[in-house]
Amino acid sequence: MYFRAVLSILLALTLCAQSPAPATQPLPPSIKVQVNEVIVPVTVTDEKGKFVTDLDKEDFRIYDEGKEQQIRFFTRERSQPVVVGFLIDLSNASRLHWKNYQEAAVELVQNLIPGDNPKFSGYLIGYSNEAELLVNTSTDPEPMVQKLQKLKPSGGAALYDSIYMACTSRKLVAGEPIEPRRILVIIGDGHDNASKKTLEETLEIAQRNLVTIYGVSTVAFGFNNENDKNLVRLAEETGGRVEYPLQGVYSDVSGYLSTPSDEGNYALKVGTGGYASALATGMFKAIGNVAGEVTTQYILRYIPDSNDAKRQFRNIMVRVNLANVKVRARKGYYPFAP
Repeated sequence: MYFRAVLSILLALTLCAQSPAPATQPLPPSIKVQVNEVIVPVTVTDEKGKFVTDLDKEDFRIYDEGKEQQIRFFTRERSQPVVVGFLIDLSNASRLHWKNYQEAAVELVQNLIPGDNPKFSGYLIGYSNEAELLVNTSTDPEPMVQKLQKLKPSGGAALYDSIYMACTSRKLVAGEPIEPRRILVIIGDGHDNASKKTLEETLEIAQRNLVTIYGVSTVAFGFNNENDKNLVRLAEETGGRVEYPLQGVYSDVSGYLSTPSDEGNYALKVGTGGYASALATGMFKAIGNVAGEVTTQYILRYIPDSNDAKRQFRNIMVRVNLANVKVRARKGYYPFAP
């Protein structure tokens, strides 16, 4: 495929082979966690958005409820163990560019779950009118790839229920959420019209389970999506971010039509070859950014020096002793599972 060869080169250094580790054993499907040691994945970028990857432990300061904590563990090792949940929007809203996102999801699975290293595992959840665990946790990407290639969008969107399911109803890998840490990648536009769970309940369960959420937005150029703020909130408050591969596809390519069409008075008619090329470039960048960040983060761990039983949510702040950089990390955690 178009993406596979380029992404293989892009991630060759970060997904290089490691010494074989003992095979992970699935645990019963219960993900209640009592947090003693807090894990904080941290991304640092410069003013151009490029990853800053050469910092040391001494460059970081971490604060829990405003009080500086002792960093007990620090690493900038590439290819750190992760378990990745791929959450795919199968609602009618994904129809417009479905083939592109279907291929993007396949490429993400194949690059984040290489299949030859037990340090990397993943699972697949699809959501339309209901959330469904399509492939349970595995180090083998092929079942996920095969399932993705057969999916077709239809119906509503139960996004929040799919996140809740990822946090409560799958097989665990020994060592979670410390090693491996937990990642969710949502391929969708952030809208939800079918969930039983609320946004607040969903955000809480993700924070309680130390999950970092990333989004690859399916909002097409020319469309206005008021629900995007919910996807952004889920990502930013858990330490992730949202990529927008379809926004700005007109910016560098001449010859596009810019006449509003009748489809909701939002969609803009597109060109042919130029548009396809720009769309492919946007998809490639989004996949590369998510995969690159997941495999190049700093990992900080600390044990809070005080526990207030009356305080449910504890705020975290991470600072770096370097000017003109942006630091991205989870905003807090819950010290005790419900």
